[in-house]
Amino acid sequence: MTVNDIIDLLECEAIAGKDHLDNEVKTACGSDMMSDVLAFAKTQCVLLTGLCNPQVIRTAEMMDIVAIIFVRGKKPDATMIEMADELGLPILTTYHRMFSSCGLLYENGLRGGIIDG
Repeated sequence: MTVNDIIDLLECEAIAGKDHLDNEVKTACGSDMMSDVLAFAKTQCVLLTGLCNPQVIRTAEMMDIVAIIFVRGKKPDATMIEMADELGLPILTTYHRMFSSCGLLYENGLRGGIIDG
């Protein structure tokens, strides 16, 4: 699945990183807690979140996140858009809720993995 596929599936608007929409996505992580993202995000992951602040961009950079999807119609501010564009990080926004977004991605083959324990 690519970021472009996700745009179509979740009816997203691409806000930043528009030159990188062909990036491949292998897994997904849905969380508003960046500590959970740091602990559980996998490689080639897309992050779904309703938390809309610069810390999300910084976390995505540290974890090599492929794209960020802001759910519930959240929109990043100009600073966040600039940060993402500098990193080549696609930022998307969708009006779907977190649960629905994750469900649609799962239904279409994207997985998040299990927690070892």
